[in-house]
This record gives sequence, C-alpha cells and structure tokens, in this order.
Amino acid sequence: MKAFRLFLALLSLAPLAAPAETYKIDSAHSKIAFSVHQFVSNVRGEFHRFSGTIEVDRDHPEQSSVTARISVGSIDTKIQKRDHHLLSAEFFDAAKFPEITFKSRNVKRAGESSGDIVGDFTMHGVTKPMTLHVKLSTPPSGESLPDRTRWIVTTDPINRKDFRLMFSSATESISGISSNVTPTIEIEAVRTK
Repeated sequence: MKAFRLFLALLSLAPLAAPAETYKIDSAHSKIAFSVHQFVSNVRGEFHRFSGTIEVDRDHPEQSSVTARISVGSIDTKIQKRDHHLLSAEFFDAAKFPEITFKSRNVKRAGESSGDIVGDFTMHGVTKPMTLHVKLSTPPSGESLPDRTRWIVTTDPINRKDFRLMFSSATESISGISSNVTPTIEIEAVRTK
C-alpha cells in the first residue's frame, strides 16, 4: 500500500503534457492575396472568403496540423469584368472547382518562432505538394492577446500552368501574363480551446 501511495505522489508531481491548442482563422483580420506580372506592371488581387483550422501541439510540433479552404468565387482584382473572366470555364471554372484547399502532412520547427509546413495544395482539381514557411508576428510592445496568434506565411511562386490554369492559346499569346503567381499571406487566428 505504501508503494502505491508513493506512486500516486510521484505521478502528481510529474509534469503534464500541454494539451494541443485549436485555433480558427479569423478572416476579418487575415489576408490571402496574390500578384502576377503582366507586361510592365503587376496585377494584384485577393480572396475575401476563406477559413481554416490550426492545431498546435507545443510539446510535439511535428504533430501540429493546418487545414485551409479558399472560396474561388471570392476573388477580387478590382476589375469586375476580369474577375468574371477568371471565374469562367476558361480559367478557374469556379462552378466545377469552387475551392482551393491546403492540408498539412508534416510540420517542422525552423526556429523559436518559425516553422515549415509541408502539405497538399489543391487548385482546379490538381493536387501538388507545397511548403509554407511561417513566422510568428510579434505584437506591439505592451500589447497582450493570449488567445490570438498572427503569422506571416511565405511560399515559392505558384506556376499556374501546373494546375491547368491557362487561357486559350490565342489569349495566352497576347496577354503578357506570367505563369508564376506570387502569394502574400497574413493569418490571424483565435484560440477556440
């Protein structure tokens, strides 16, 4: 009996593993944008509707996970006619492929406040591996938001042709639009548990 009580006492002193934390992307305070070179300038746009869940395991970062969904129909390049063209069957075919998704497969810590997230990126019915480089954005001095976290996310330019995102041959030949699209991603997420 004494041995059993000693075991319970030691167990009570042992450090408990921190539970995984769940965060939801706050789209009102986040941004998913892109730019693509055309002739001598850049065309810029963004998506207004997106969602995602981030599971953070601080004791075992490799067990953390990220899932995200972007509504293709929310694209905004500030020119309505161009947006309608992009959503048509000639390009995004949003009626058939309404979402862009990302699902992580592996998470690696790269530094005290940074990491690499490897996952599957699906767009226009095509899935390719993608690595997201994430860095924690430090809040202004004196500002404390314990239930919120903000991340700057970078990745290599996306070749749209890898995802069969091409205009007609005639349009491609005169459009002057680069194949490479550069994403700009800023994520703010709120802890739900």
